[in-house]
Amino acid sequence: MKIALLGTGTVGRMLGAALAGQGHEVTLGTRDPAGTLARVGADAMESPPISEWFTAHPGIGLARFARAAEATELVVNATNGAASLTVPARTGAGNLAGKVLLDIANPLDFSHGMPPSLTVCNRDSLGEQIHRAYPVAKVVKSLNTMSAALMMNPGLVAGGEHSVFVSGNDAEAKKTVTALLTDLGHTDVIDLGDITTARTSEMLLPIWLRLWGALGTPLLNFKIVR
Repeated sequence: MKIALLGTGTVGRMLGAALAGQGHEVTLGTRDPAGTLARVGADAMESPPISEWFTAHPGIGLARFARAAEATELVVNATNGAASLTVPARTGAGNLAGKVLLDIANPLDFSHGMPPSLTVCNRDSLGEQIHRAYPVAKVVKSLNTMSAALMMNPGLVAGGEHSVFVSGNDAEAKKTVTALLTDLGHTDVIDLGDITTARTSEMLLPIWLRLWGALGTPLLNFKIVR
């Protein structure tokens, strides 16, 4: 497939590399390509500089949000939660119409320090907000309950024997996402139901973050035993 990932952070780059490795045509979307390539990482998460990363991944494109999404079959929201409602608008409604919009972001609020809290929960979710804001797209929530490393390589933990969830109103869109997850190596894909079930996977983040702190590693995930 032709896939656009909105966002050039660690998650977008790692997942983009994994999807390109599966034979997909991948473009990362950004507000300012030249500015993005000039950016030098402020910490280890941004090392090496992004320009060096693109040199090492010559098959992955970089374009403004609208250009990245215009000819794609699937768009991935790989932005942080705070930008998740505004960045898709930069692609233009016509570039989202009828397409699967895979939302992997979480509504995290860092304004009160660590660990972050959720900006929305219980009666709403970020996935639902994106669904309402962009009704022309087929929004599917998934991959938001694990680190970027596990998104692209689930075998890093328990030989890949852990669970990933999908939520969305469109059955065919969820099938498309499920096939993508399977190609990445995820073996236990659980369809939670319509987009309102995104509330439940997003509300796993507080305990996931506490587990990271307790165990000292983000290489962890949930396994639903039945």
